[in-house]
Amino acid sequence: MSNYHIKHLEEYFQVYRKSVQDPKRFWEEIAEEHFVWKKKWNEVLSWDFEKPEIKWFDGAQLNITENCLDRHLPSRGNKTAILFEPNDPSGGAQHITYRELHERVCRFANVLKNQGIGKGDRVCIYLPMIPELAFSLLACARIGAIHSVVFAGFSATALSTRINDCDAKMVITSDGSYRGAKTIDLKGIVDEALQDCPGVQSVLVAKRINTDIHMEAGRDHWLQPLLEEAYADCAAEIMEAEDPLFILYTSGSTGKPKGMLHTTAGYMIYTAYTFKNVFQYREEDIYWCSADIGWITGHSYIVYGPLANGATTVMFEGVPSYPDFGRFWEVVEKHKVTQFYTAPTAIRALAKESLDLVERHDLSSLKILGTVGEPINEEAWHWYNDHIGNKQCPIVDTWWQTETGGMLISPIPFSTPTKPTYATLPLPGVQPVLMDEHGKILKGNQTDGRLCIQFPWPSIARTIWGNHQRYKETYFSAFPGMYFTGDGALRDEVGYYRITGRVDDVIIVSGHNLGTAPIEDAINEHPAVAESAIVGFPHDIKGNALYGFVILKENGEDRDRDNLKKEINQMITDHIGPIAKLDKIQFVPGLPKTRSGKIMRRILRKIASNELGNLGDTSTLLNPEVVDQIIEERQ
Repeated sequence: MSNYHIKHLEEYFQVYRKSVQDPKRFWEEIAEEHFVWKKKWNEVLSWDFEKPEIKWFDGAQLNITENCLDRHLPSRGNKTAILFEPNDPSGGAQHITYRELHERVCRFANVLKNQGIGKGDRVCIYLPMIPELAFSLLACARIGAIHSVVFAGFSATALSTRINDCDAKMVITSDGSYRGAKTIDLKGIVDEALQDCPGVQSVLVAKRINTDIHMEAGRDHWLQPLLEEAYADCAAEIMEAEDPLFILYTSGSTGKPKGMLHTTAGYMIYTAYTFKNVFQYREEDIYWCSADIGWITGHSYIVYGPLANGATTVMFEGVPSYPDFGRFWEVVEKHKVTQFYTAPTAIRALAKESLDLVERHDLSSLKILGTVGEPINEEAWHWYNDHIGNKQCPIVDTWWQTETGGMLISPIPFSTPTKPTYATLPLPGVQPVLMDEHGKILKGNQTDGRLCIQFPWPSIARTIWGNHQRYKETYFSAFPGMYFTGDGALRDEVGYYRITGRVDDVIIVSGHNLGTAPIEDAINEHPAVAESAIVGFPHDIKGNALYGFVILKENGEDRDRDNLKKEINQMITDHIGPIAKLDKIQFVPGLPKTRSGKIMRRILRKIASNELGNLGDTSTLLNPEVVDQIIEERQ
């Protein structure tokens, strides 16, 4: 049946119509035909956004790892499941077949059981992008333990907060990690974090950089010897459809991070379905998502979605700049990658470098390009399209969130005509609406408002771990009966969606609502500008005025700054109108970013408003030092 694999636009509209007219039947057919179950469901869907409470496939029993591993063994046992590309290109790639992956996951699962981990226990994973990271997720899922991955770039404070919030019994880490030319002492960070984590009983340590580290007697264990002693087979725990699969923390716009809880059956079905369609995956393809498994992108589109489809998924330990800025393209050529999925931040960084770094590699294997994490600006979109895709590869600009579990709005390649900066159309089963500030649904096209979803999809997060009230307040209270994404969006004349940025990044200037993303797009089109971020600051007459933090390309560094400021404001005037001009422009060496590449506007807002007393915790930033540089130059 074609429901599972959409191949052209007419088919998309047929499938989409069916998915919203009879959602239960739509998802039930997909669940029946493409997955293995221990027991069928009693009810496909029950939901109430007021409470909120959502259940998919209630009463069904399954184990997600049987769908990702065991069922592939007869036909794909010798196929590469995970293709590991290490930080150092001279190290050689590692091909892990489905049969090997199954054995390693079973051994790991038995190690967890031998350490007293059982169904429902939380295990915190703080590992670099090495195969053990994927094994540990699947080993937890095999025995029904709930994994909580913390990106291995977070500080000890951030790590301990997350360990304590979910009351993890175990931490899995490594002696250290490679990041380009640097090594990072992960075990030292874990040791510091665990000074405040009384609930942790054991720590498993994988060897990666082979340094001398402190091992706490009775608590810390080297992973490898335990794996070698463990049985190579482990029966999969029978899980209920709504049993928790994992907790993943996402930073709130205020307060402490939110532990989003994802459950088993709906998450599996939705990530598998969207992976198959958005990447048009075929049996022989080599698929590469360059994200880290520490983020939802890695959970859904490096591990679970690809493996549920029997795909070959590339796991990349390195960084785009090491040993040079051609590394991504070298990997594409080496492994004949067919689908490549990365962040606009990475694309913009690579677009600043010499084209020679791209042109020396054969990228002809590529069929589909994707972006994730933030809306892609037009200039970066065209560079990616022209130089990486050779104008032959559709770009899927995917919009989704940690909370959504999988992509919600995205082109389907070779079906949906793409349009730069637009995420285009909702995927089957997704029912977006735009709301005005009074809570009314905005009908028709050529409108913009707050993006809500009016019907549940299978991979929606079910709660915030330990705080259902916060879940309700954050996502279901602004527009009762709707899931509120926190994003603004614009719908064009054909019904395509463009995400205009967080609603808390909408700045009201002289009574006009101005989204930051379109202004930044306009600035970024200036030939001397590499990247920019806009925030509001208090203004006596306008209420708020706009402050621009702008990074220049090398060719802009020598330009006259006053003229540059005039040209930038002229571009904004030309693109949006004089109302959107910047009152202040500061040229900066970099922007404070989270590890996933999001700009920390909260910090920029305080700098712009000269509220330098309390900038909050900057330790979890990718580049905390840049904050001091910006403040110094502002003065």
